[in-house]
Amino acid sequence: MLRVGVIGVGYLGRLHAQKMASFDDVVLVGVCDADPERGNAVAEEFGTSFRTDTRKLLREVDAVSIAVPTIAHFRVAMEAIRAGVHVLLEKPIAATVREGRALVREAAARRQVFQIGHLERFNPAVISAASVLKEPRFVECHRLGIFGGRGTDVDVVLDLMIHDIDLILSFVRSPVARIQAVGVPVISPNIDIANARLSFANGCVANVTASRVSARKQRKIRIFQEDAYVSMDFVEHNIQIYRRIFPQGQGGTPEITGELLETEKGDVLRDEIRSFVDCARTGAAPRVSGADGLAALEVAFRILRKMKTC
Repeated sequence: MLRVGVIGVGYLGRLHAQKMASFDDVVLVGVCDADPERGNAVAEEFGTSFRTDTRKLLREVDAVSIAVPTIAHFRVAMEAIRAGVHVLLEKPIAATVREGRALVREAAARRQVFQIGHLERFNPAVISAASVLKEPRFVECHRLGIFGGRGTDVDVVLDLMIHDIDLILSFVRSPVARIQAVGVPVISPNIDIANARLSFANGCVANVTASRVSARKQRKIRIFQEDAYVSMDFVEHNIQIYRRIFPQGQGGTPEITGELLETEKGDVLRDEIRSFVDCARTGAAPRVSGADGLAALEVAFRILRKMKTC
């Protein structure tokens, strides 16, 4: 049985504990949180114990989920990696690029599984689309949400846009050559709505918008390539795929055929954590590695720097 723990059991960390506790081949040894009342409540809910000492918990587990505030990612994750524990760390990987690089180096040196919580990589729509996408030429992303107060310790680029940055990098697989970006605070002291235009070395262009102060929720990605157009709607749970075909061969007149694929809503967080547990057990490389998380963070900070110089 794999022994696991969860550090940080706020809104998201509580869900991590819930998923961990649901696996038959896992023992949820304990949870840690800065708020003893909350920590004890979550521990009682999922039949485990609350630990006040993170270091003590790390001595008792093989793997851990970390869902503490971003500013504490480096300290807590480094402590876990150095304790020889496999780590699933919520996004973003760290509060600074320097911290992210240090975590990636340490995990690689110790050969620990180090997975970053970019949840959308486990979305059935993304998995289905990946089989169609070959060489994207234009990408358009909208990730809009209603203000809820969570995540405002960082700019919306690190809170929401970074999900789409990670997806775009996984699809395009080319260096970002140029960035244009704007963003403004609306309700919180940090940037609440932002737009970035990423130009890649291979010619692809991505236009990315993220907002946490919108009137309604929207999660859409549209990807265009030479022979196909793919539209993913994460709210409606469907994919539209349009392909160019030549009914009479390459010399004939091209036609466009389309299909709508409904995807199961499923439990993406459970799938992500299940994948981490399997990697921790076997030593396999995670779907979203520390290096992937670092790459997304580096682009996110390039976007933020561009905003400040505009």
